[in-house]
Amino acid sequence: MKPQSFYITTPIYYVNDLPHLGHAYTTVACDAMARYKRMRGYDVYFLTGTDEHGQKIERKATAEGFTPQAYVDKVAASFADLWKLLDISNDRFIRTTDADHVAVVQKVFEQLYAKGDIYKGSYEGWYCTPDEAFFPETQLVDGKCPDCGREVEWTQEEAYFFRLSKYAQPLLEHIKAHPEFIQPVSRRNEMIKFIEGGLDDLCVSRTTFSWGVPVTFAPGHVAYVWIDALTNYITAAGYLDDPEKFARYWPADVHVMGKEIVRFHSVIWPALLMSLGLPLPGQVFGHGWWTVEGEKMSKSRGNVIKPEEYAAEFGVDAVRYFMLREVPFGQDGDFSRMNFIYRVNADLANDLGNLLSRATAMINKFTDGRVPTPQPLDEQVEADRLLPTLADEVMDRAADAFDKLAFQDGLAEVFRLVGAANKYIDDVAPWSLAKTDEGRVRLSTVLYNIAETVRVSAVLLAPVITTGCRELWRQLGLDISPLEAGWEAARWGGLEPGTEVRRGDPVYPRYDAKAEAQRRAAAQAVTAAPSASPELAPAPAAAPADVAPPSEEQITIDDFAKVDLRVATVVEAEPVKGSEKLMKIQVDLGWERRQIVAGIAKHYSPADLVGKQIVVVANLKPAKLRGEVSNGMLLAASTTGEPMVLATLTPDKPISNGSKVK
Repeated sequence: MKPQSFYITTPIYYVNDLPHLGHAYTTVACDAMARYKRMRGYDVYFLTGTDEHGQKIERKATAEGFTPQAYVDKVAASFADLWKLLDISNDRFIRTTDADHVAVVQKVFEQLYAKGDIYKGSYEGWYCTPDEAFFPETQLVDGKCPDCGREVEWTQEEAYFFRLSKYAQPLLEHIKAHPEFIQPVSRRNEMIKFIEGGLDDLCVSRTTFSWGVPVTFAPGHVAYVWIDALTNYITAAGYLDDPEKFARYWPADVHVMGKEIVRFHSVIWPALLMSLGLPLPGQVFGHGWWTVEGEKMSKSRGNVIKPEEYAAEFGVDAVRYFMLREVPFGQDGDFSRMNFIYRVNADLANDLGNLLSRATAMINKFTDGRVPTPQPLDEQVEADRLLPTLADEVMDRAADAFDKLAFQDGLAEVFRLVGAANKYIDDVAPWSLAKTDEGRVRLSTVLYNIAETVRVSAVLLAPVITTGCRELWRQLGLDISPLEAGWEAARWGGLEPGTEVRRGDPVYPRYDAKAEAQRRAAAQAVTAAPSASPELAPAPAAAPADVAPPSEEQITIDDFAKVDLRVATVVEAEPVKGSEKLMKIQVDLGWERRQIVAGIAKHYSPADLVGKQIVVVANLKPAKLRGEVSNGMLLAASTTGEPMVLATLTPDKPISNGSKVK
């Protein structure tokens, strides 16, 4: 029996500039989905590529002293190189200058014309070259392009038009009959409203420039962007030249793109397919945009994020993971270097990497470096059965999330399992079990559970962290990649007892978030005028002072047990407005983030705190301080007298967020 096919595409990226974060976001998401589906046994076809024709390219090439072909060759190579660097597993990189695509464009143009859906006319209107779009005067904003705000130019020329208006009602009927066709729902609603507002026929040829696919029956005309660019999806699937391949992969299962081009893919593209008599794709998914530190990403602001630079500094896995973990796919997100470092440290270094290190270190120490044999399930204590049960639940929920392109949810599920395993270690204390004969019997099960959690997690994370998952398995003594093993390899119990683990360097090293925060604070202080606020500056060193004697009131161990002390990492920090003493901090407790307000602003600057691990009272009743909710309390030591010296309590080495202080 042949495996079920799955065809996924990115848009073809316009080669007017080099690739950036937005391009990488779409492509990594599609790659993760393609890898996940391959792991599930699907026959996957994953397409990406470049859009290389048009007046804008012709002008850009001339301005830079290139022929159009030489220019697009150069820029297309930069996209292909970045996808190789980011470990993208596309099956084809299509270019609109490819010979097979040119032939398809010309044939499609002829087919649409023969059907009567393309007709000859003339065009007069305002044209925006950067957006390659025509606008009636009523749509201009202050005489400029309504989309990008740039200058438009008056254009008058003979052209061919596609009868888009003819397909308005069929499009509405299809969208309403197939709610999944346009996602997220907000994009679907936008497109329904757009179509209901009326569709104008579409200009599909130009005569004022020559860099494009010639129309075979109309000398001087070149195919305009819509037919040229959008038909790449059927070219790559074998339309016209490979009927068997086309039958296997078309219709595409999902076209993924930024939300700004959803209209072209959910209105123009399906109308063209209807005219050609071809089935429509299963889904058009428009994801959100990235801002950078709260601002729109642009060359003029100098804040364009280059994925290759972050990959060189932090590793490819970190870039791939951050993009898909930080923001729900479909919503807008903000890229912050500090958040990037925090996310890599908290999830990949502290939680996942640390779990592997703890597993291999304890197996080396207590079972001679070999994975021990666990007790039969029915003989295990209840606490030891929690991880196997949770692993099966997480596997199913992660699969459900990935199937819906909900990458953030899927990854969060996996790290729920990783977090539970780290907490399991803290609660069970394997080093204590090793001290007694009875404890050593249970110890074998505990160590197996910890190592098996790492193995399972590596499988579930493999579509995203494609390099590290191999190394996680290698250090567990496994010689194949989770990607090769497949999704079902995540079923509990796959790690063979007796397997020899291999201790190695940290798979994901921790980055110095505190140093980064201090560097950024110093850079901001240089540009501040006239000087940085004294409230943000570190307090001067204080002379030693007397220490208050302990309270005479004694408590029992039961009293102490009521206080739930946990390790947390400070994610963000800022002074509370109107207060000289209060600092508002956001902390990660492992299972959630919280806000805590503490009277430490005279002793710590925000830069001192971000990235710092502290101890907090996790079960303190929430309170309001200066209008800010404080959901917990941090622990600090202080002297008496003036000036007071204060120091937060910090673990002497990194430990998983949420670890219990006893």
